[in-house]
Amino acid sequence: METTTISSNGESEVKDEIQGLVASLPSEKNWDGSPLYFYNGVWYPFFAIRGALSFQQHFIAHDTDIILASMPKSGTTWLKALTFSVVNRNIYSPKESPLLTTPPHELVRFFEIDLYSKNQLPDLKQLPSPRICSCHSHYETLPQSIRDSGCKIVYMCRNPLDQVVSYFHFSRKFKRENVKPLSSIDEGFDNVCLGIQSYGPFWDTVLGYWKASLERPDKVLFLKYEDLKEDIISNLKKIAEFLGIPFTDKEEKEGVIEEISRLCSFDNLRNLEVNKNSVRPSGLPNSSFFRKGEVGDWENYMSPSMAENYLKIVEEKLGGSGLTLRTSQ
Repeated sequence: METTTISSNGESEVKDEIQGLVASLPSEKNWDGSPLYFYNGVWYPFFAIRGALSFQQHFIAHDTDIILASMPKSGTTWLKALTFSVVNRNIYSPKESPLLTTPPHELVRFFEIDLYSKNQLPDLKQLPSPRICSCHSHYETLPQSIRDSGCKIVYMCRNPLDQVVSYFHFSRKFKRENVKPLSSIDEGFDNVCLGIQSYGPFWDTVLGYWKASLERPDKVLFLKYEDLKEDIISNLKKIAEFLGIPFTDKEEKEGVIEEISRLCSFDNLRNLEVNKNSVRPSGLPNSSFFRKGEVGDWENYMSPSMAENYLKIVEEKLGGSGLTLRTSQ
């Protein structure tokens, strides 16, 4: 992930230092054949490792920042759309929302694979306040400034079976030279059971945010994808309240929550022209972020024994935490 321009000697030094570190890290193969690098207990995909390290070392949080966190393929796109709409509802009505013409990932940008991968020391001044950004980082690896500031973190958790199936389909969209495309979810599944997957282990990231949400409920909101699918209205209220901008009685009566829910619904976002036909800077079509979004779709791709084995591992790792995960609707 080369930076094409070097704005100062400082940035050049940062880049060289990170390149040296990456070269020394343990690595494994990701599902698409590309390398995963292990650093401080987390497996990073090759295109995110430098951005993740720069983010950890250099990001300075503002008290007004909103950080959206998740494992990949856990409803991240949906969470971005919902949060952006809740925060900006007094600026844009759902009928004039930027979401109608701009993909959620451009309105709420990733730290590791966008802001800090393009530039090791990005200028974040151009981001409107409150700054809403997202990450796949584990809670323990977040920059100290995030944990010390008054900024808010919203974490979206999806059950491990649907998350892994969704990621399997997503990784098949990457065409890599000299790498045979995946034909079956069985390939590489042993690694997943060991926690070796993008931003894994699954149980470590989930537990980190879960514990933080119990210790600091004013700081970290822990949401479950399956709960949002079941009852979006009360969860939108929860998000707004947590962010300190609760819906007013007037807004509730006028149906503002339902409007946001409709605007950000999976089907509505998927069918917008911008998400059907435009392409991300990485070359990946925006449509690849909208597959099915269903709860329990893993049953179509995993054998009962695979699912049982993986769930048993996850449940053992989460044992005693009080966190339960629902794998069907």
